[in-house]
Amino acid sequence: MPSHRAAWRIDRAGSLERLRLVEEPLDPPGPGEARVAIRAVGLNFADVFACLGLYSATPRGSFVPGLEAAGTVEALGPPIPGRPAPAVGDRVIVLTRFGGYATAVNADTRYLAPIPPGWSFEVGAAFPVQALTAWYGLLRLGAARAGSVVLVQSAAGGVGLQALAVLARLGAHPIGVVGSAAKIDFLAAHHGLAPAQLVLREPRGYARGLDAALAACGARGFDIVFDAVLGDWFRPAFARLAPEGRYVLYGAADFMPTGTRRGWTRLAWRWLRRPRLDPLEMISLNRGLLAFNLIWLWESVERVPEAYAALAALELPAPHIGSRHPFAAAPAALLELKSGRTVGKCVLVVDPTA
Repeated sequence: MPSHRAAWRIDRAGSLERLRLVEEPLDPPGPGEARVAIRAVGLNFADVFACLGLYSATPRGSFVPGLEAAGTVEALGPPIPGRPAPAVGDRVIVLTRFGGYATAVNADTRYLAPIPPGWSFEVGAAFPVQALTAWYGLLRLGAARAGSVVLVQSAAGGVGLQALAVLARLGAHPIGVVGSAAKIDFLAAHHGLAPAQLVLREPRGYARGLDAALAACGARGFDIVFDAVLGDWFRPAFARLAPEGRYVLYGAADFMPTGTRRGWTRLAWRWLRRPRLDPLEMISLNRGLLAFNLIWLWESVERVPEAYAALAALELPAPHIGSRHPFAAAPAALLELKSGRTVGKCVLVVDPTA
């Protein structure tokens, strides 16, 4: 068993240019932990925001980004009664509270789940963060059910596609918002969404597109808006919530800098122009805003097995992987992700012979 690993480490948050591929020692797994040889890593917008220092949960000082990965159990620490105990050789999904951009990790076994039969390591690494986000936001907070009319922002992204899959299982009515015409074509071709269920996120036609989508399904308003973009797109969607509607916010991609650094001027301008709501007005409108950061689940590890079980019960299909990158190309992969041009999930593939 190797006592060293390769990892993408950043000395301190602030710029993607500070990411460095390093060789570093790795201690044996501790009590209740498993050593997992990583074969694939899932990329998330949270990784970019963490490296830029714009994520509330960003560690101080040096850290390894990454919230999810997949690989093979290669060693176990001393068992702890009551904790799940995988076997050496098991193929597993791994949740990590940062630290996933590495060729090996030690993880509390409660953060592990078996990779479903027939799924590759890449597909396994692409699954947990997006699926858990969709499950928690739509079911636990949004109370989605059969017949719910749900607006999904960034519907062609990793979370968006998982949200569409969850809504399909429930028998809900999804309306997807995307940033380019090519993504509309993708959703129509690969996920069976009709043109009336798709809205292009463009300044002049966005509100009209929302109205047309609602009219097409005979709805007065959205029961749920599921959003990680915010910005200028928030107000038009919030204004079209039905009575008792819930706006579920889990990110603010509109704050994403255009370059590899934070760009304080643009961020300050976005911050000053951020949407604001009047709680008293919300009483008369009978609408709700709920917001969450999924990192709370990583901090409540005792709830992770329950969340994994909820996902298994949904029997979601394998996630769509839009791009694969060698592990050594992590910075380029993050730049592609932050561009907003990707469809589905981006993953890093670790060479098993390395």
